[in-house]
Amino acid sequence: MLIDLSRAMGTYLHDVFIGNFDWGIFVGYAAQAMFFMRFVVQWIASERAGRSVVPNAFWFFSIGGGLTLFTYALHRRDPVFILGEAAGVFIYSRNLCLIWRKRQSSRRS
Repeated sequence: MLIDLSRAMGTYLHDVFIGNFDWGIFVGYAAQAMFFMRFVVQWIASERAGRSVVPNAFWFFSIGGGLTLFTYALHRRDPVFILGEAAGVFIYSRNLCLIWRKRQSSRRS
């Protein structure tokens, strides 16, 4: 029983990670790596500041990961994923616009 379960799990994992591999999966991995990096950047910035900080790089990695995942979702034809990523990219971009607007108004003052 345990051996059969182990074989079934091994077959499943092989099919998911190896058998289905194509350029779309590679794009998905790259996108997930960008999303992971945004948390690394945020964590390092917060540790250095000794408080919670969200640096601009967080938003750039968010946009990069979001656009790449949006492309991946289009390739996979997943409407839920497409809508979610499109909304995320809009929100990330809006955050950068607000940051830039504040920076511009601070320079004028």
